[in-house]
Amino acid sequence: MQQNNKKGFKSGFISIIGRPNVGKSTFLNHVVGQKIAIMSDKPQTTRNKVQGVVTTEKSQIIFIDTPGIHKPKHKLGDFMVKTARNTLKEVDVVMFMVNADEPIGRGDRFIMELLENSKTPVFLIINKIDLVHPDELFKIITSYTTEYDFAEIVPISAINGNNVERLLETMIKYLPEGPKYYPDDQVTDHPERFIISELVREKVLHLTREEIPHSIAVVIEKIEREEGREMVNVMATIVVDRDSQKGIVIGKRGALLKEIGTNARHDIEMLLGSKVFLELWVKVQKDWRNKPGHLKEFGFREDEY
Repeated sequence: MQQNNKKGFKSGFISIIGRPNVGKSTFLNHVVGQKIAIMSDKPQTTRNKVQGVVTTEKSQIIFIDTPGIHKPKHKLGDFMVKTARNTLKEVDVVMFMVNADEPIGRGDRFIMELLENSKTPVFLIINKIDLVHPDELFKIITSYTTEYDFAEIVPISAINGNNVERLLETMIKYLPEGPKYYPDDQVTDHPERFIISELVREKVLHLTREEIPHSIAVVIEKIEREEGREMVNVMATIVVDRDSQKGIVIGKRGALLKEIGTNARHDIEMLLGSKVFLELWVKVQKDWRNKPGHLKEFGFREDEY
C-alpha cells in the first residue's frame, strides 16, 4: 500500500453492478483511460472482478467491474453471480448501472432486491443517454426511483464521456479519508497475463458471433521478452468445450484464427508498448465450465473472490 500523508486525501472502493451488457466495462475503460476490461455486445462478457484505479491529486478511486447479474446455467455462471454479490459487502459506494434505451426489467428488479438491505450508498447510473431523447429521461428515472431510494442519480454516456466527470466528483464526496492504495501510474491490479488473455478472448467473441457464446477460456502459456530487442513473445491457448467449436475458431484454412491473432496482437502491443509475436493454439476441454478443477486452472478461483 502506498502511504499518503496529505490531509484530506480520499480513497475508496466502488462496485459497478448491473445487468449484462449495460456498459460497465466501457465505463471502466473510459475512466482509467485504457482498455483493461473487454467489451462485447454479448452478455456476461466480464467473468472476474476487474479492478480499475483512477488517481487524482486529491483522491484515489478503485472501481470493481463485476460480472453482469443473470440467472446461472452452469458452475461458471454461479461463480460469476457469487463474485458480483460478494463485492457489495466490501465497497464504499455501489454504482447500479442501467440502460437508458431499455425499460426497467426483471433483472433490474432482482438487483434492487439484492441491494435492499445494503447500508452502502447506491447510485443509479443511467448509461447510454446518447441513445434516447432528453425528454425521455424523467420517465426513465421515475421508473427506478419509485422502486428504490437511491443516494444519487446520474445520467451518463460511458462511450463518449458525457457527464462522467460530474459522476466522479459526486462519488469522491462519499469516500472516506484514506491512504493511496496504488501508485499514481497504476490503472489496474490485474497482472499483464490476465489482461492479455482477456484481449484474446474479446477478439474470439467479436469474430465468432453466436457460434461460440461463452464456452471459451484463454490460457496464457508463455510471455517472454526478447533480450536486446523490442519484442515480446506470447503463446496462448484458446480452450473450447466441443470439437465443432474448435473448427469454428480456427476457420477455413486457419483464416479466423489468424484474424483473431492479428486483432489481439494490436491491442496487446498497445498494452505492452512494444512489438508482439503472438502464437495461438486451440484445444478442446469438454464441459470445462462445469468442472471445478478446470475453472481453477483457467483462473476462476473462488478463494480469491
